Amino acid sequence: MKEFFIASESQLSEWVPVLFDILGDKTKLALIGNLGVGKTTLIKYLCQHLGVRDPVVSPTFSLVNEYSTDTGVSVFHIDLYRLESMEEALLIGIEEYLDSEAYVFIEWPQLVDTLLGEDFMRVEISVANEQGRKIVIL
Repeated sequence: MKEFFIASESQLSEWVPVLFDILGDKTKLALIGNLGVGKTTLIKYLCQHLGVRDPVVSPTFSLVNEYSTDTGVSVFHIDLYRLESMEEALLIGIEEYLDSEAYVFIEWPQLVDTLLGEDFMRVEISVANEQGRKIVIL
């Protein structure tokens, strides 16, 4: 377990390379945290670091957004907040995303936790103060 304090959003662009160093060859993240804590914001900076040029927005209603990096690698940004059951996750094809060679960033992953293998790194984000966030890599 590693713990970090990010004082402001502007620090994320400096911190994201540290996260990628910790990830090593892993390409899958499960982001855990309350509503509004900054999961989508972190994913925006992760995508920016990977060379995604498209706007990164929350897939709350679409459930899955696919982005492409400068090198053509796919990034799947998945938000499971609106789903109520494992069956719903299976219907959207969650297993195909999880088994892909793409980068996969999942918000609200608790619903499919039993499907997340060793190749997933769990990142927990919480509010530390008005602008700062505590990030724990599990």
